[in-house]
Amino acid sequence: MGYLSEESLQNLEKYAYNDLFLSKYILNPFWTWFVTLWPLSVAPNTITLSGLCIVIFNFITLLYYDPSYLTEKGGAQVPQWIYFTWGIGLFLYQSFDAIDGKQARRTGMAGPLGEMFDHGCDAMNTTLEAIITAQALNLGRSWWTFASQVAALANFYLTTWEEYHTGSLYLGVFSGPVEGILMLVGVYLITGIFGPSFWDTGLLDFLHLSHISFIANMVPNIGLNVTFMIIGAFGLGYNILSSYANVRKAMRASGQSTKKPLLLLIPFLFSAGMQLAWLIHPALEDPELSAAIQHSPSSSSNGTDGFTILQSSLFIPFLGAWGLQFAHQVGRMILAHVTKGPFPMWDWVWIMSVVGAVDANLPRIAGMPPILQPTPLLTALFVYATLLISLIAYARFCTLVINDITNFMGIACFTVRKKDNEGRWRDVQGEAPAATDAKKSK
Repeated sequence: MGYLSEESLQNLEKYAYNDLFLSKYILNPFWTWFVTLWPLSVAPNTITLSGLCIVIFNFITLLYYDPSYLTEKGGAQVPQWIYFTWGIGLFLYQSFDAIDGKQARRTGMAGPLGEMFDHGCDAMNTTLEAIITAQALNLGRSWWTFASQVAALANFYLTTWEEYHTGSLYLGVFSGPVEGILMLVGVYLITGIFGPSFWDTGLLDFLHLSHISFIANMVPNIGLNVTFMIIGAFGLGYNILSSYANVRKAMRASGQSTKKPLLLLIPFLFSAGMQLAWLIHPALEDPELSAAIQHSPSSSSNGTDGFTILQSSLFIPFLGAWGLQFAHQVGRMILAHVTKGPFPMWDWVWIMSVVGAVDANLPRIAGMPPILQPTPLLTALFVYATLLISLIAYARFCTLVINDITNFMGIACFTVRKKDNEGRWRDVQGEAPAATDAKKSK
């Protein structure tokens, strides 16, 4: 037996995608044209994966030019043209992500696997873009960067939680996959023109209002990057209320409890709280080794006399490990949605982070030094082990689910092939709806 039970596989055949994607009227004509450039021999999931590979390439360029995640204020020198490539890459990702469903309908390859694959790539992209955007905003190793990842993942979790209860994908007048991504593209382009330090400009200075004493006394002159984060927080608040309103409406219509769905928000709150607990661990007293790992200009610039994950080069692998755990978590949520299974309240991939958080905080909990992470070097080994285990777990999950669904549904994942009545895979490009329509028009 594979990852999915026989009952779950049977429920796949009952699944029907209900798209209430309300925010693509302006770009939809472009996407409708763009999909026609792709031959019918290209599978929709191949397009989706290609888009994610572009974002991964952007992330690799970040690691190449700023491996320690110091940003410009910490001394890192990233060529400004790189930010233009990040903007172009993200726009291409959005375009590829938008046309995969259209390509699925053109080729007759639509199905639940496509939605799962699309959401899985989106989940990974969410973490990667949170890290890349914080670098472009000159935030780097800061609590604002952690907060931006919390907000980004919370938005994604809310959308998935909402779809699980309503059966529909609601993305309203302002949504992350459309307007949100275009805003980030704008951030990259602005950074490419003016440089990351532009975002440290005070809001009042930018608006030329700092000389007006009444306004200066009322409004703090916070940086544009912090202003961007605060606006994002208001957006998150709106999405929380909007998502719950849709879920509440669906629950009332079906005669179910409107409060029970709120309990299913606990898994995200637990995972986010666990990561926060790990990140606020007491500083380790090992200045020489700490400085070697941190690669920072001075220990005083880090705001601490010792080593912390937040103020070290381990911050990126730490965020990456959480991102992979999150992708595994929401992947199981989407799987539960398409197979009509129970909502996953616990995920075993959290174990490493739970152990890491408890161990790192033993000085506070039990008045004793950490057992597994007593030094910066051992902390680094544990963080990278968590990253590796999270990656293997998510890769295993994707592989098993793809194999189960493709074998049961008889639809290939990365090629335009289907199983015939005898169970043999064969190309179906000539039988695709778009190809059939083209023949009829001749």
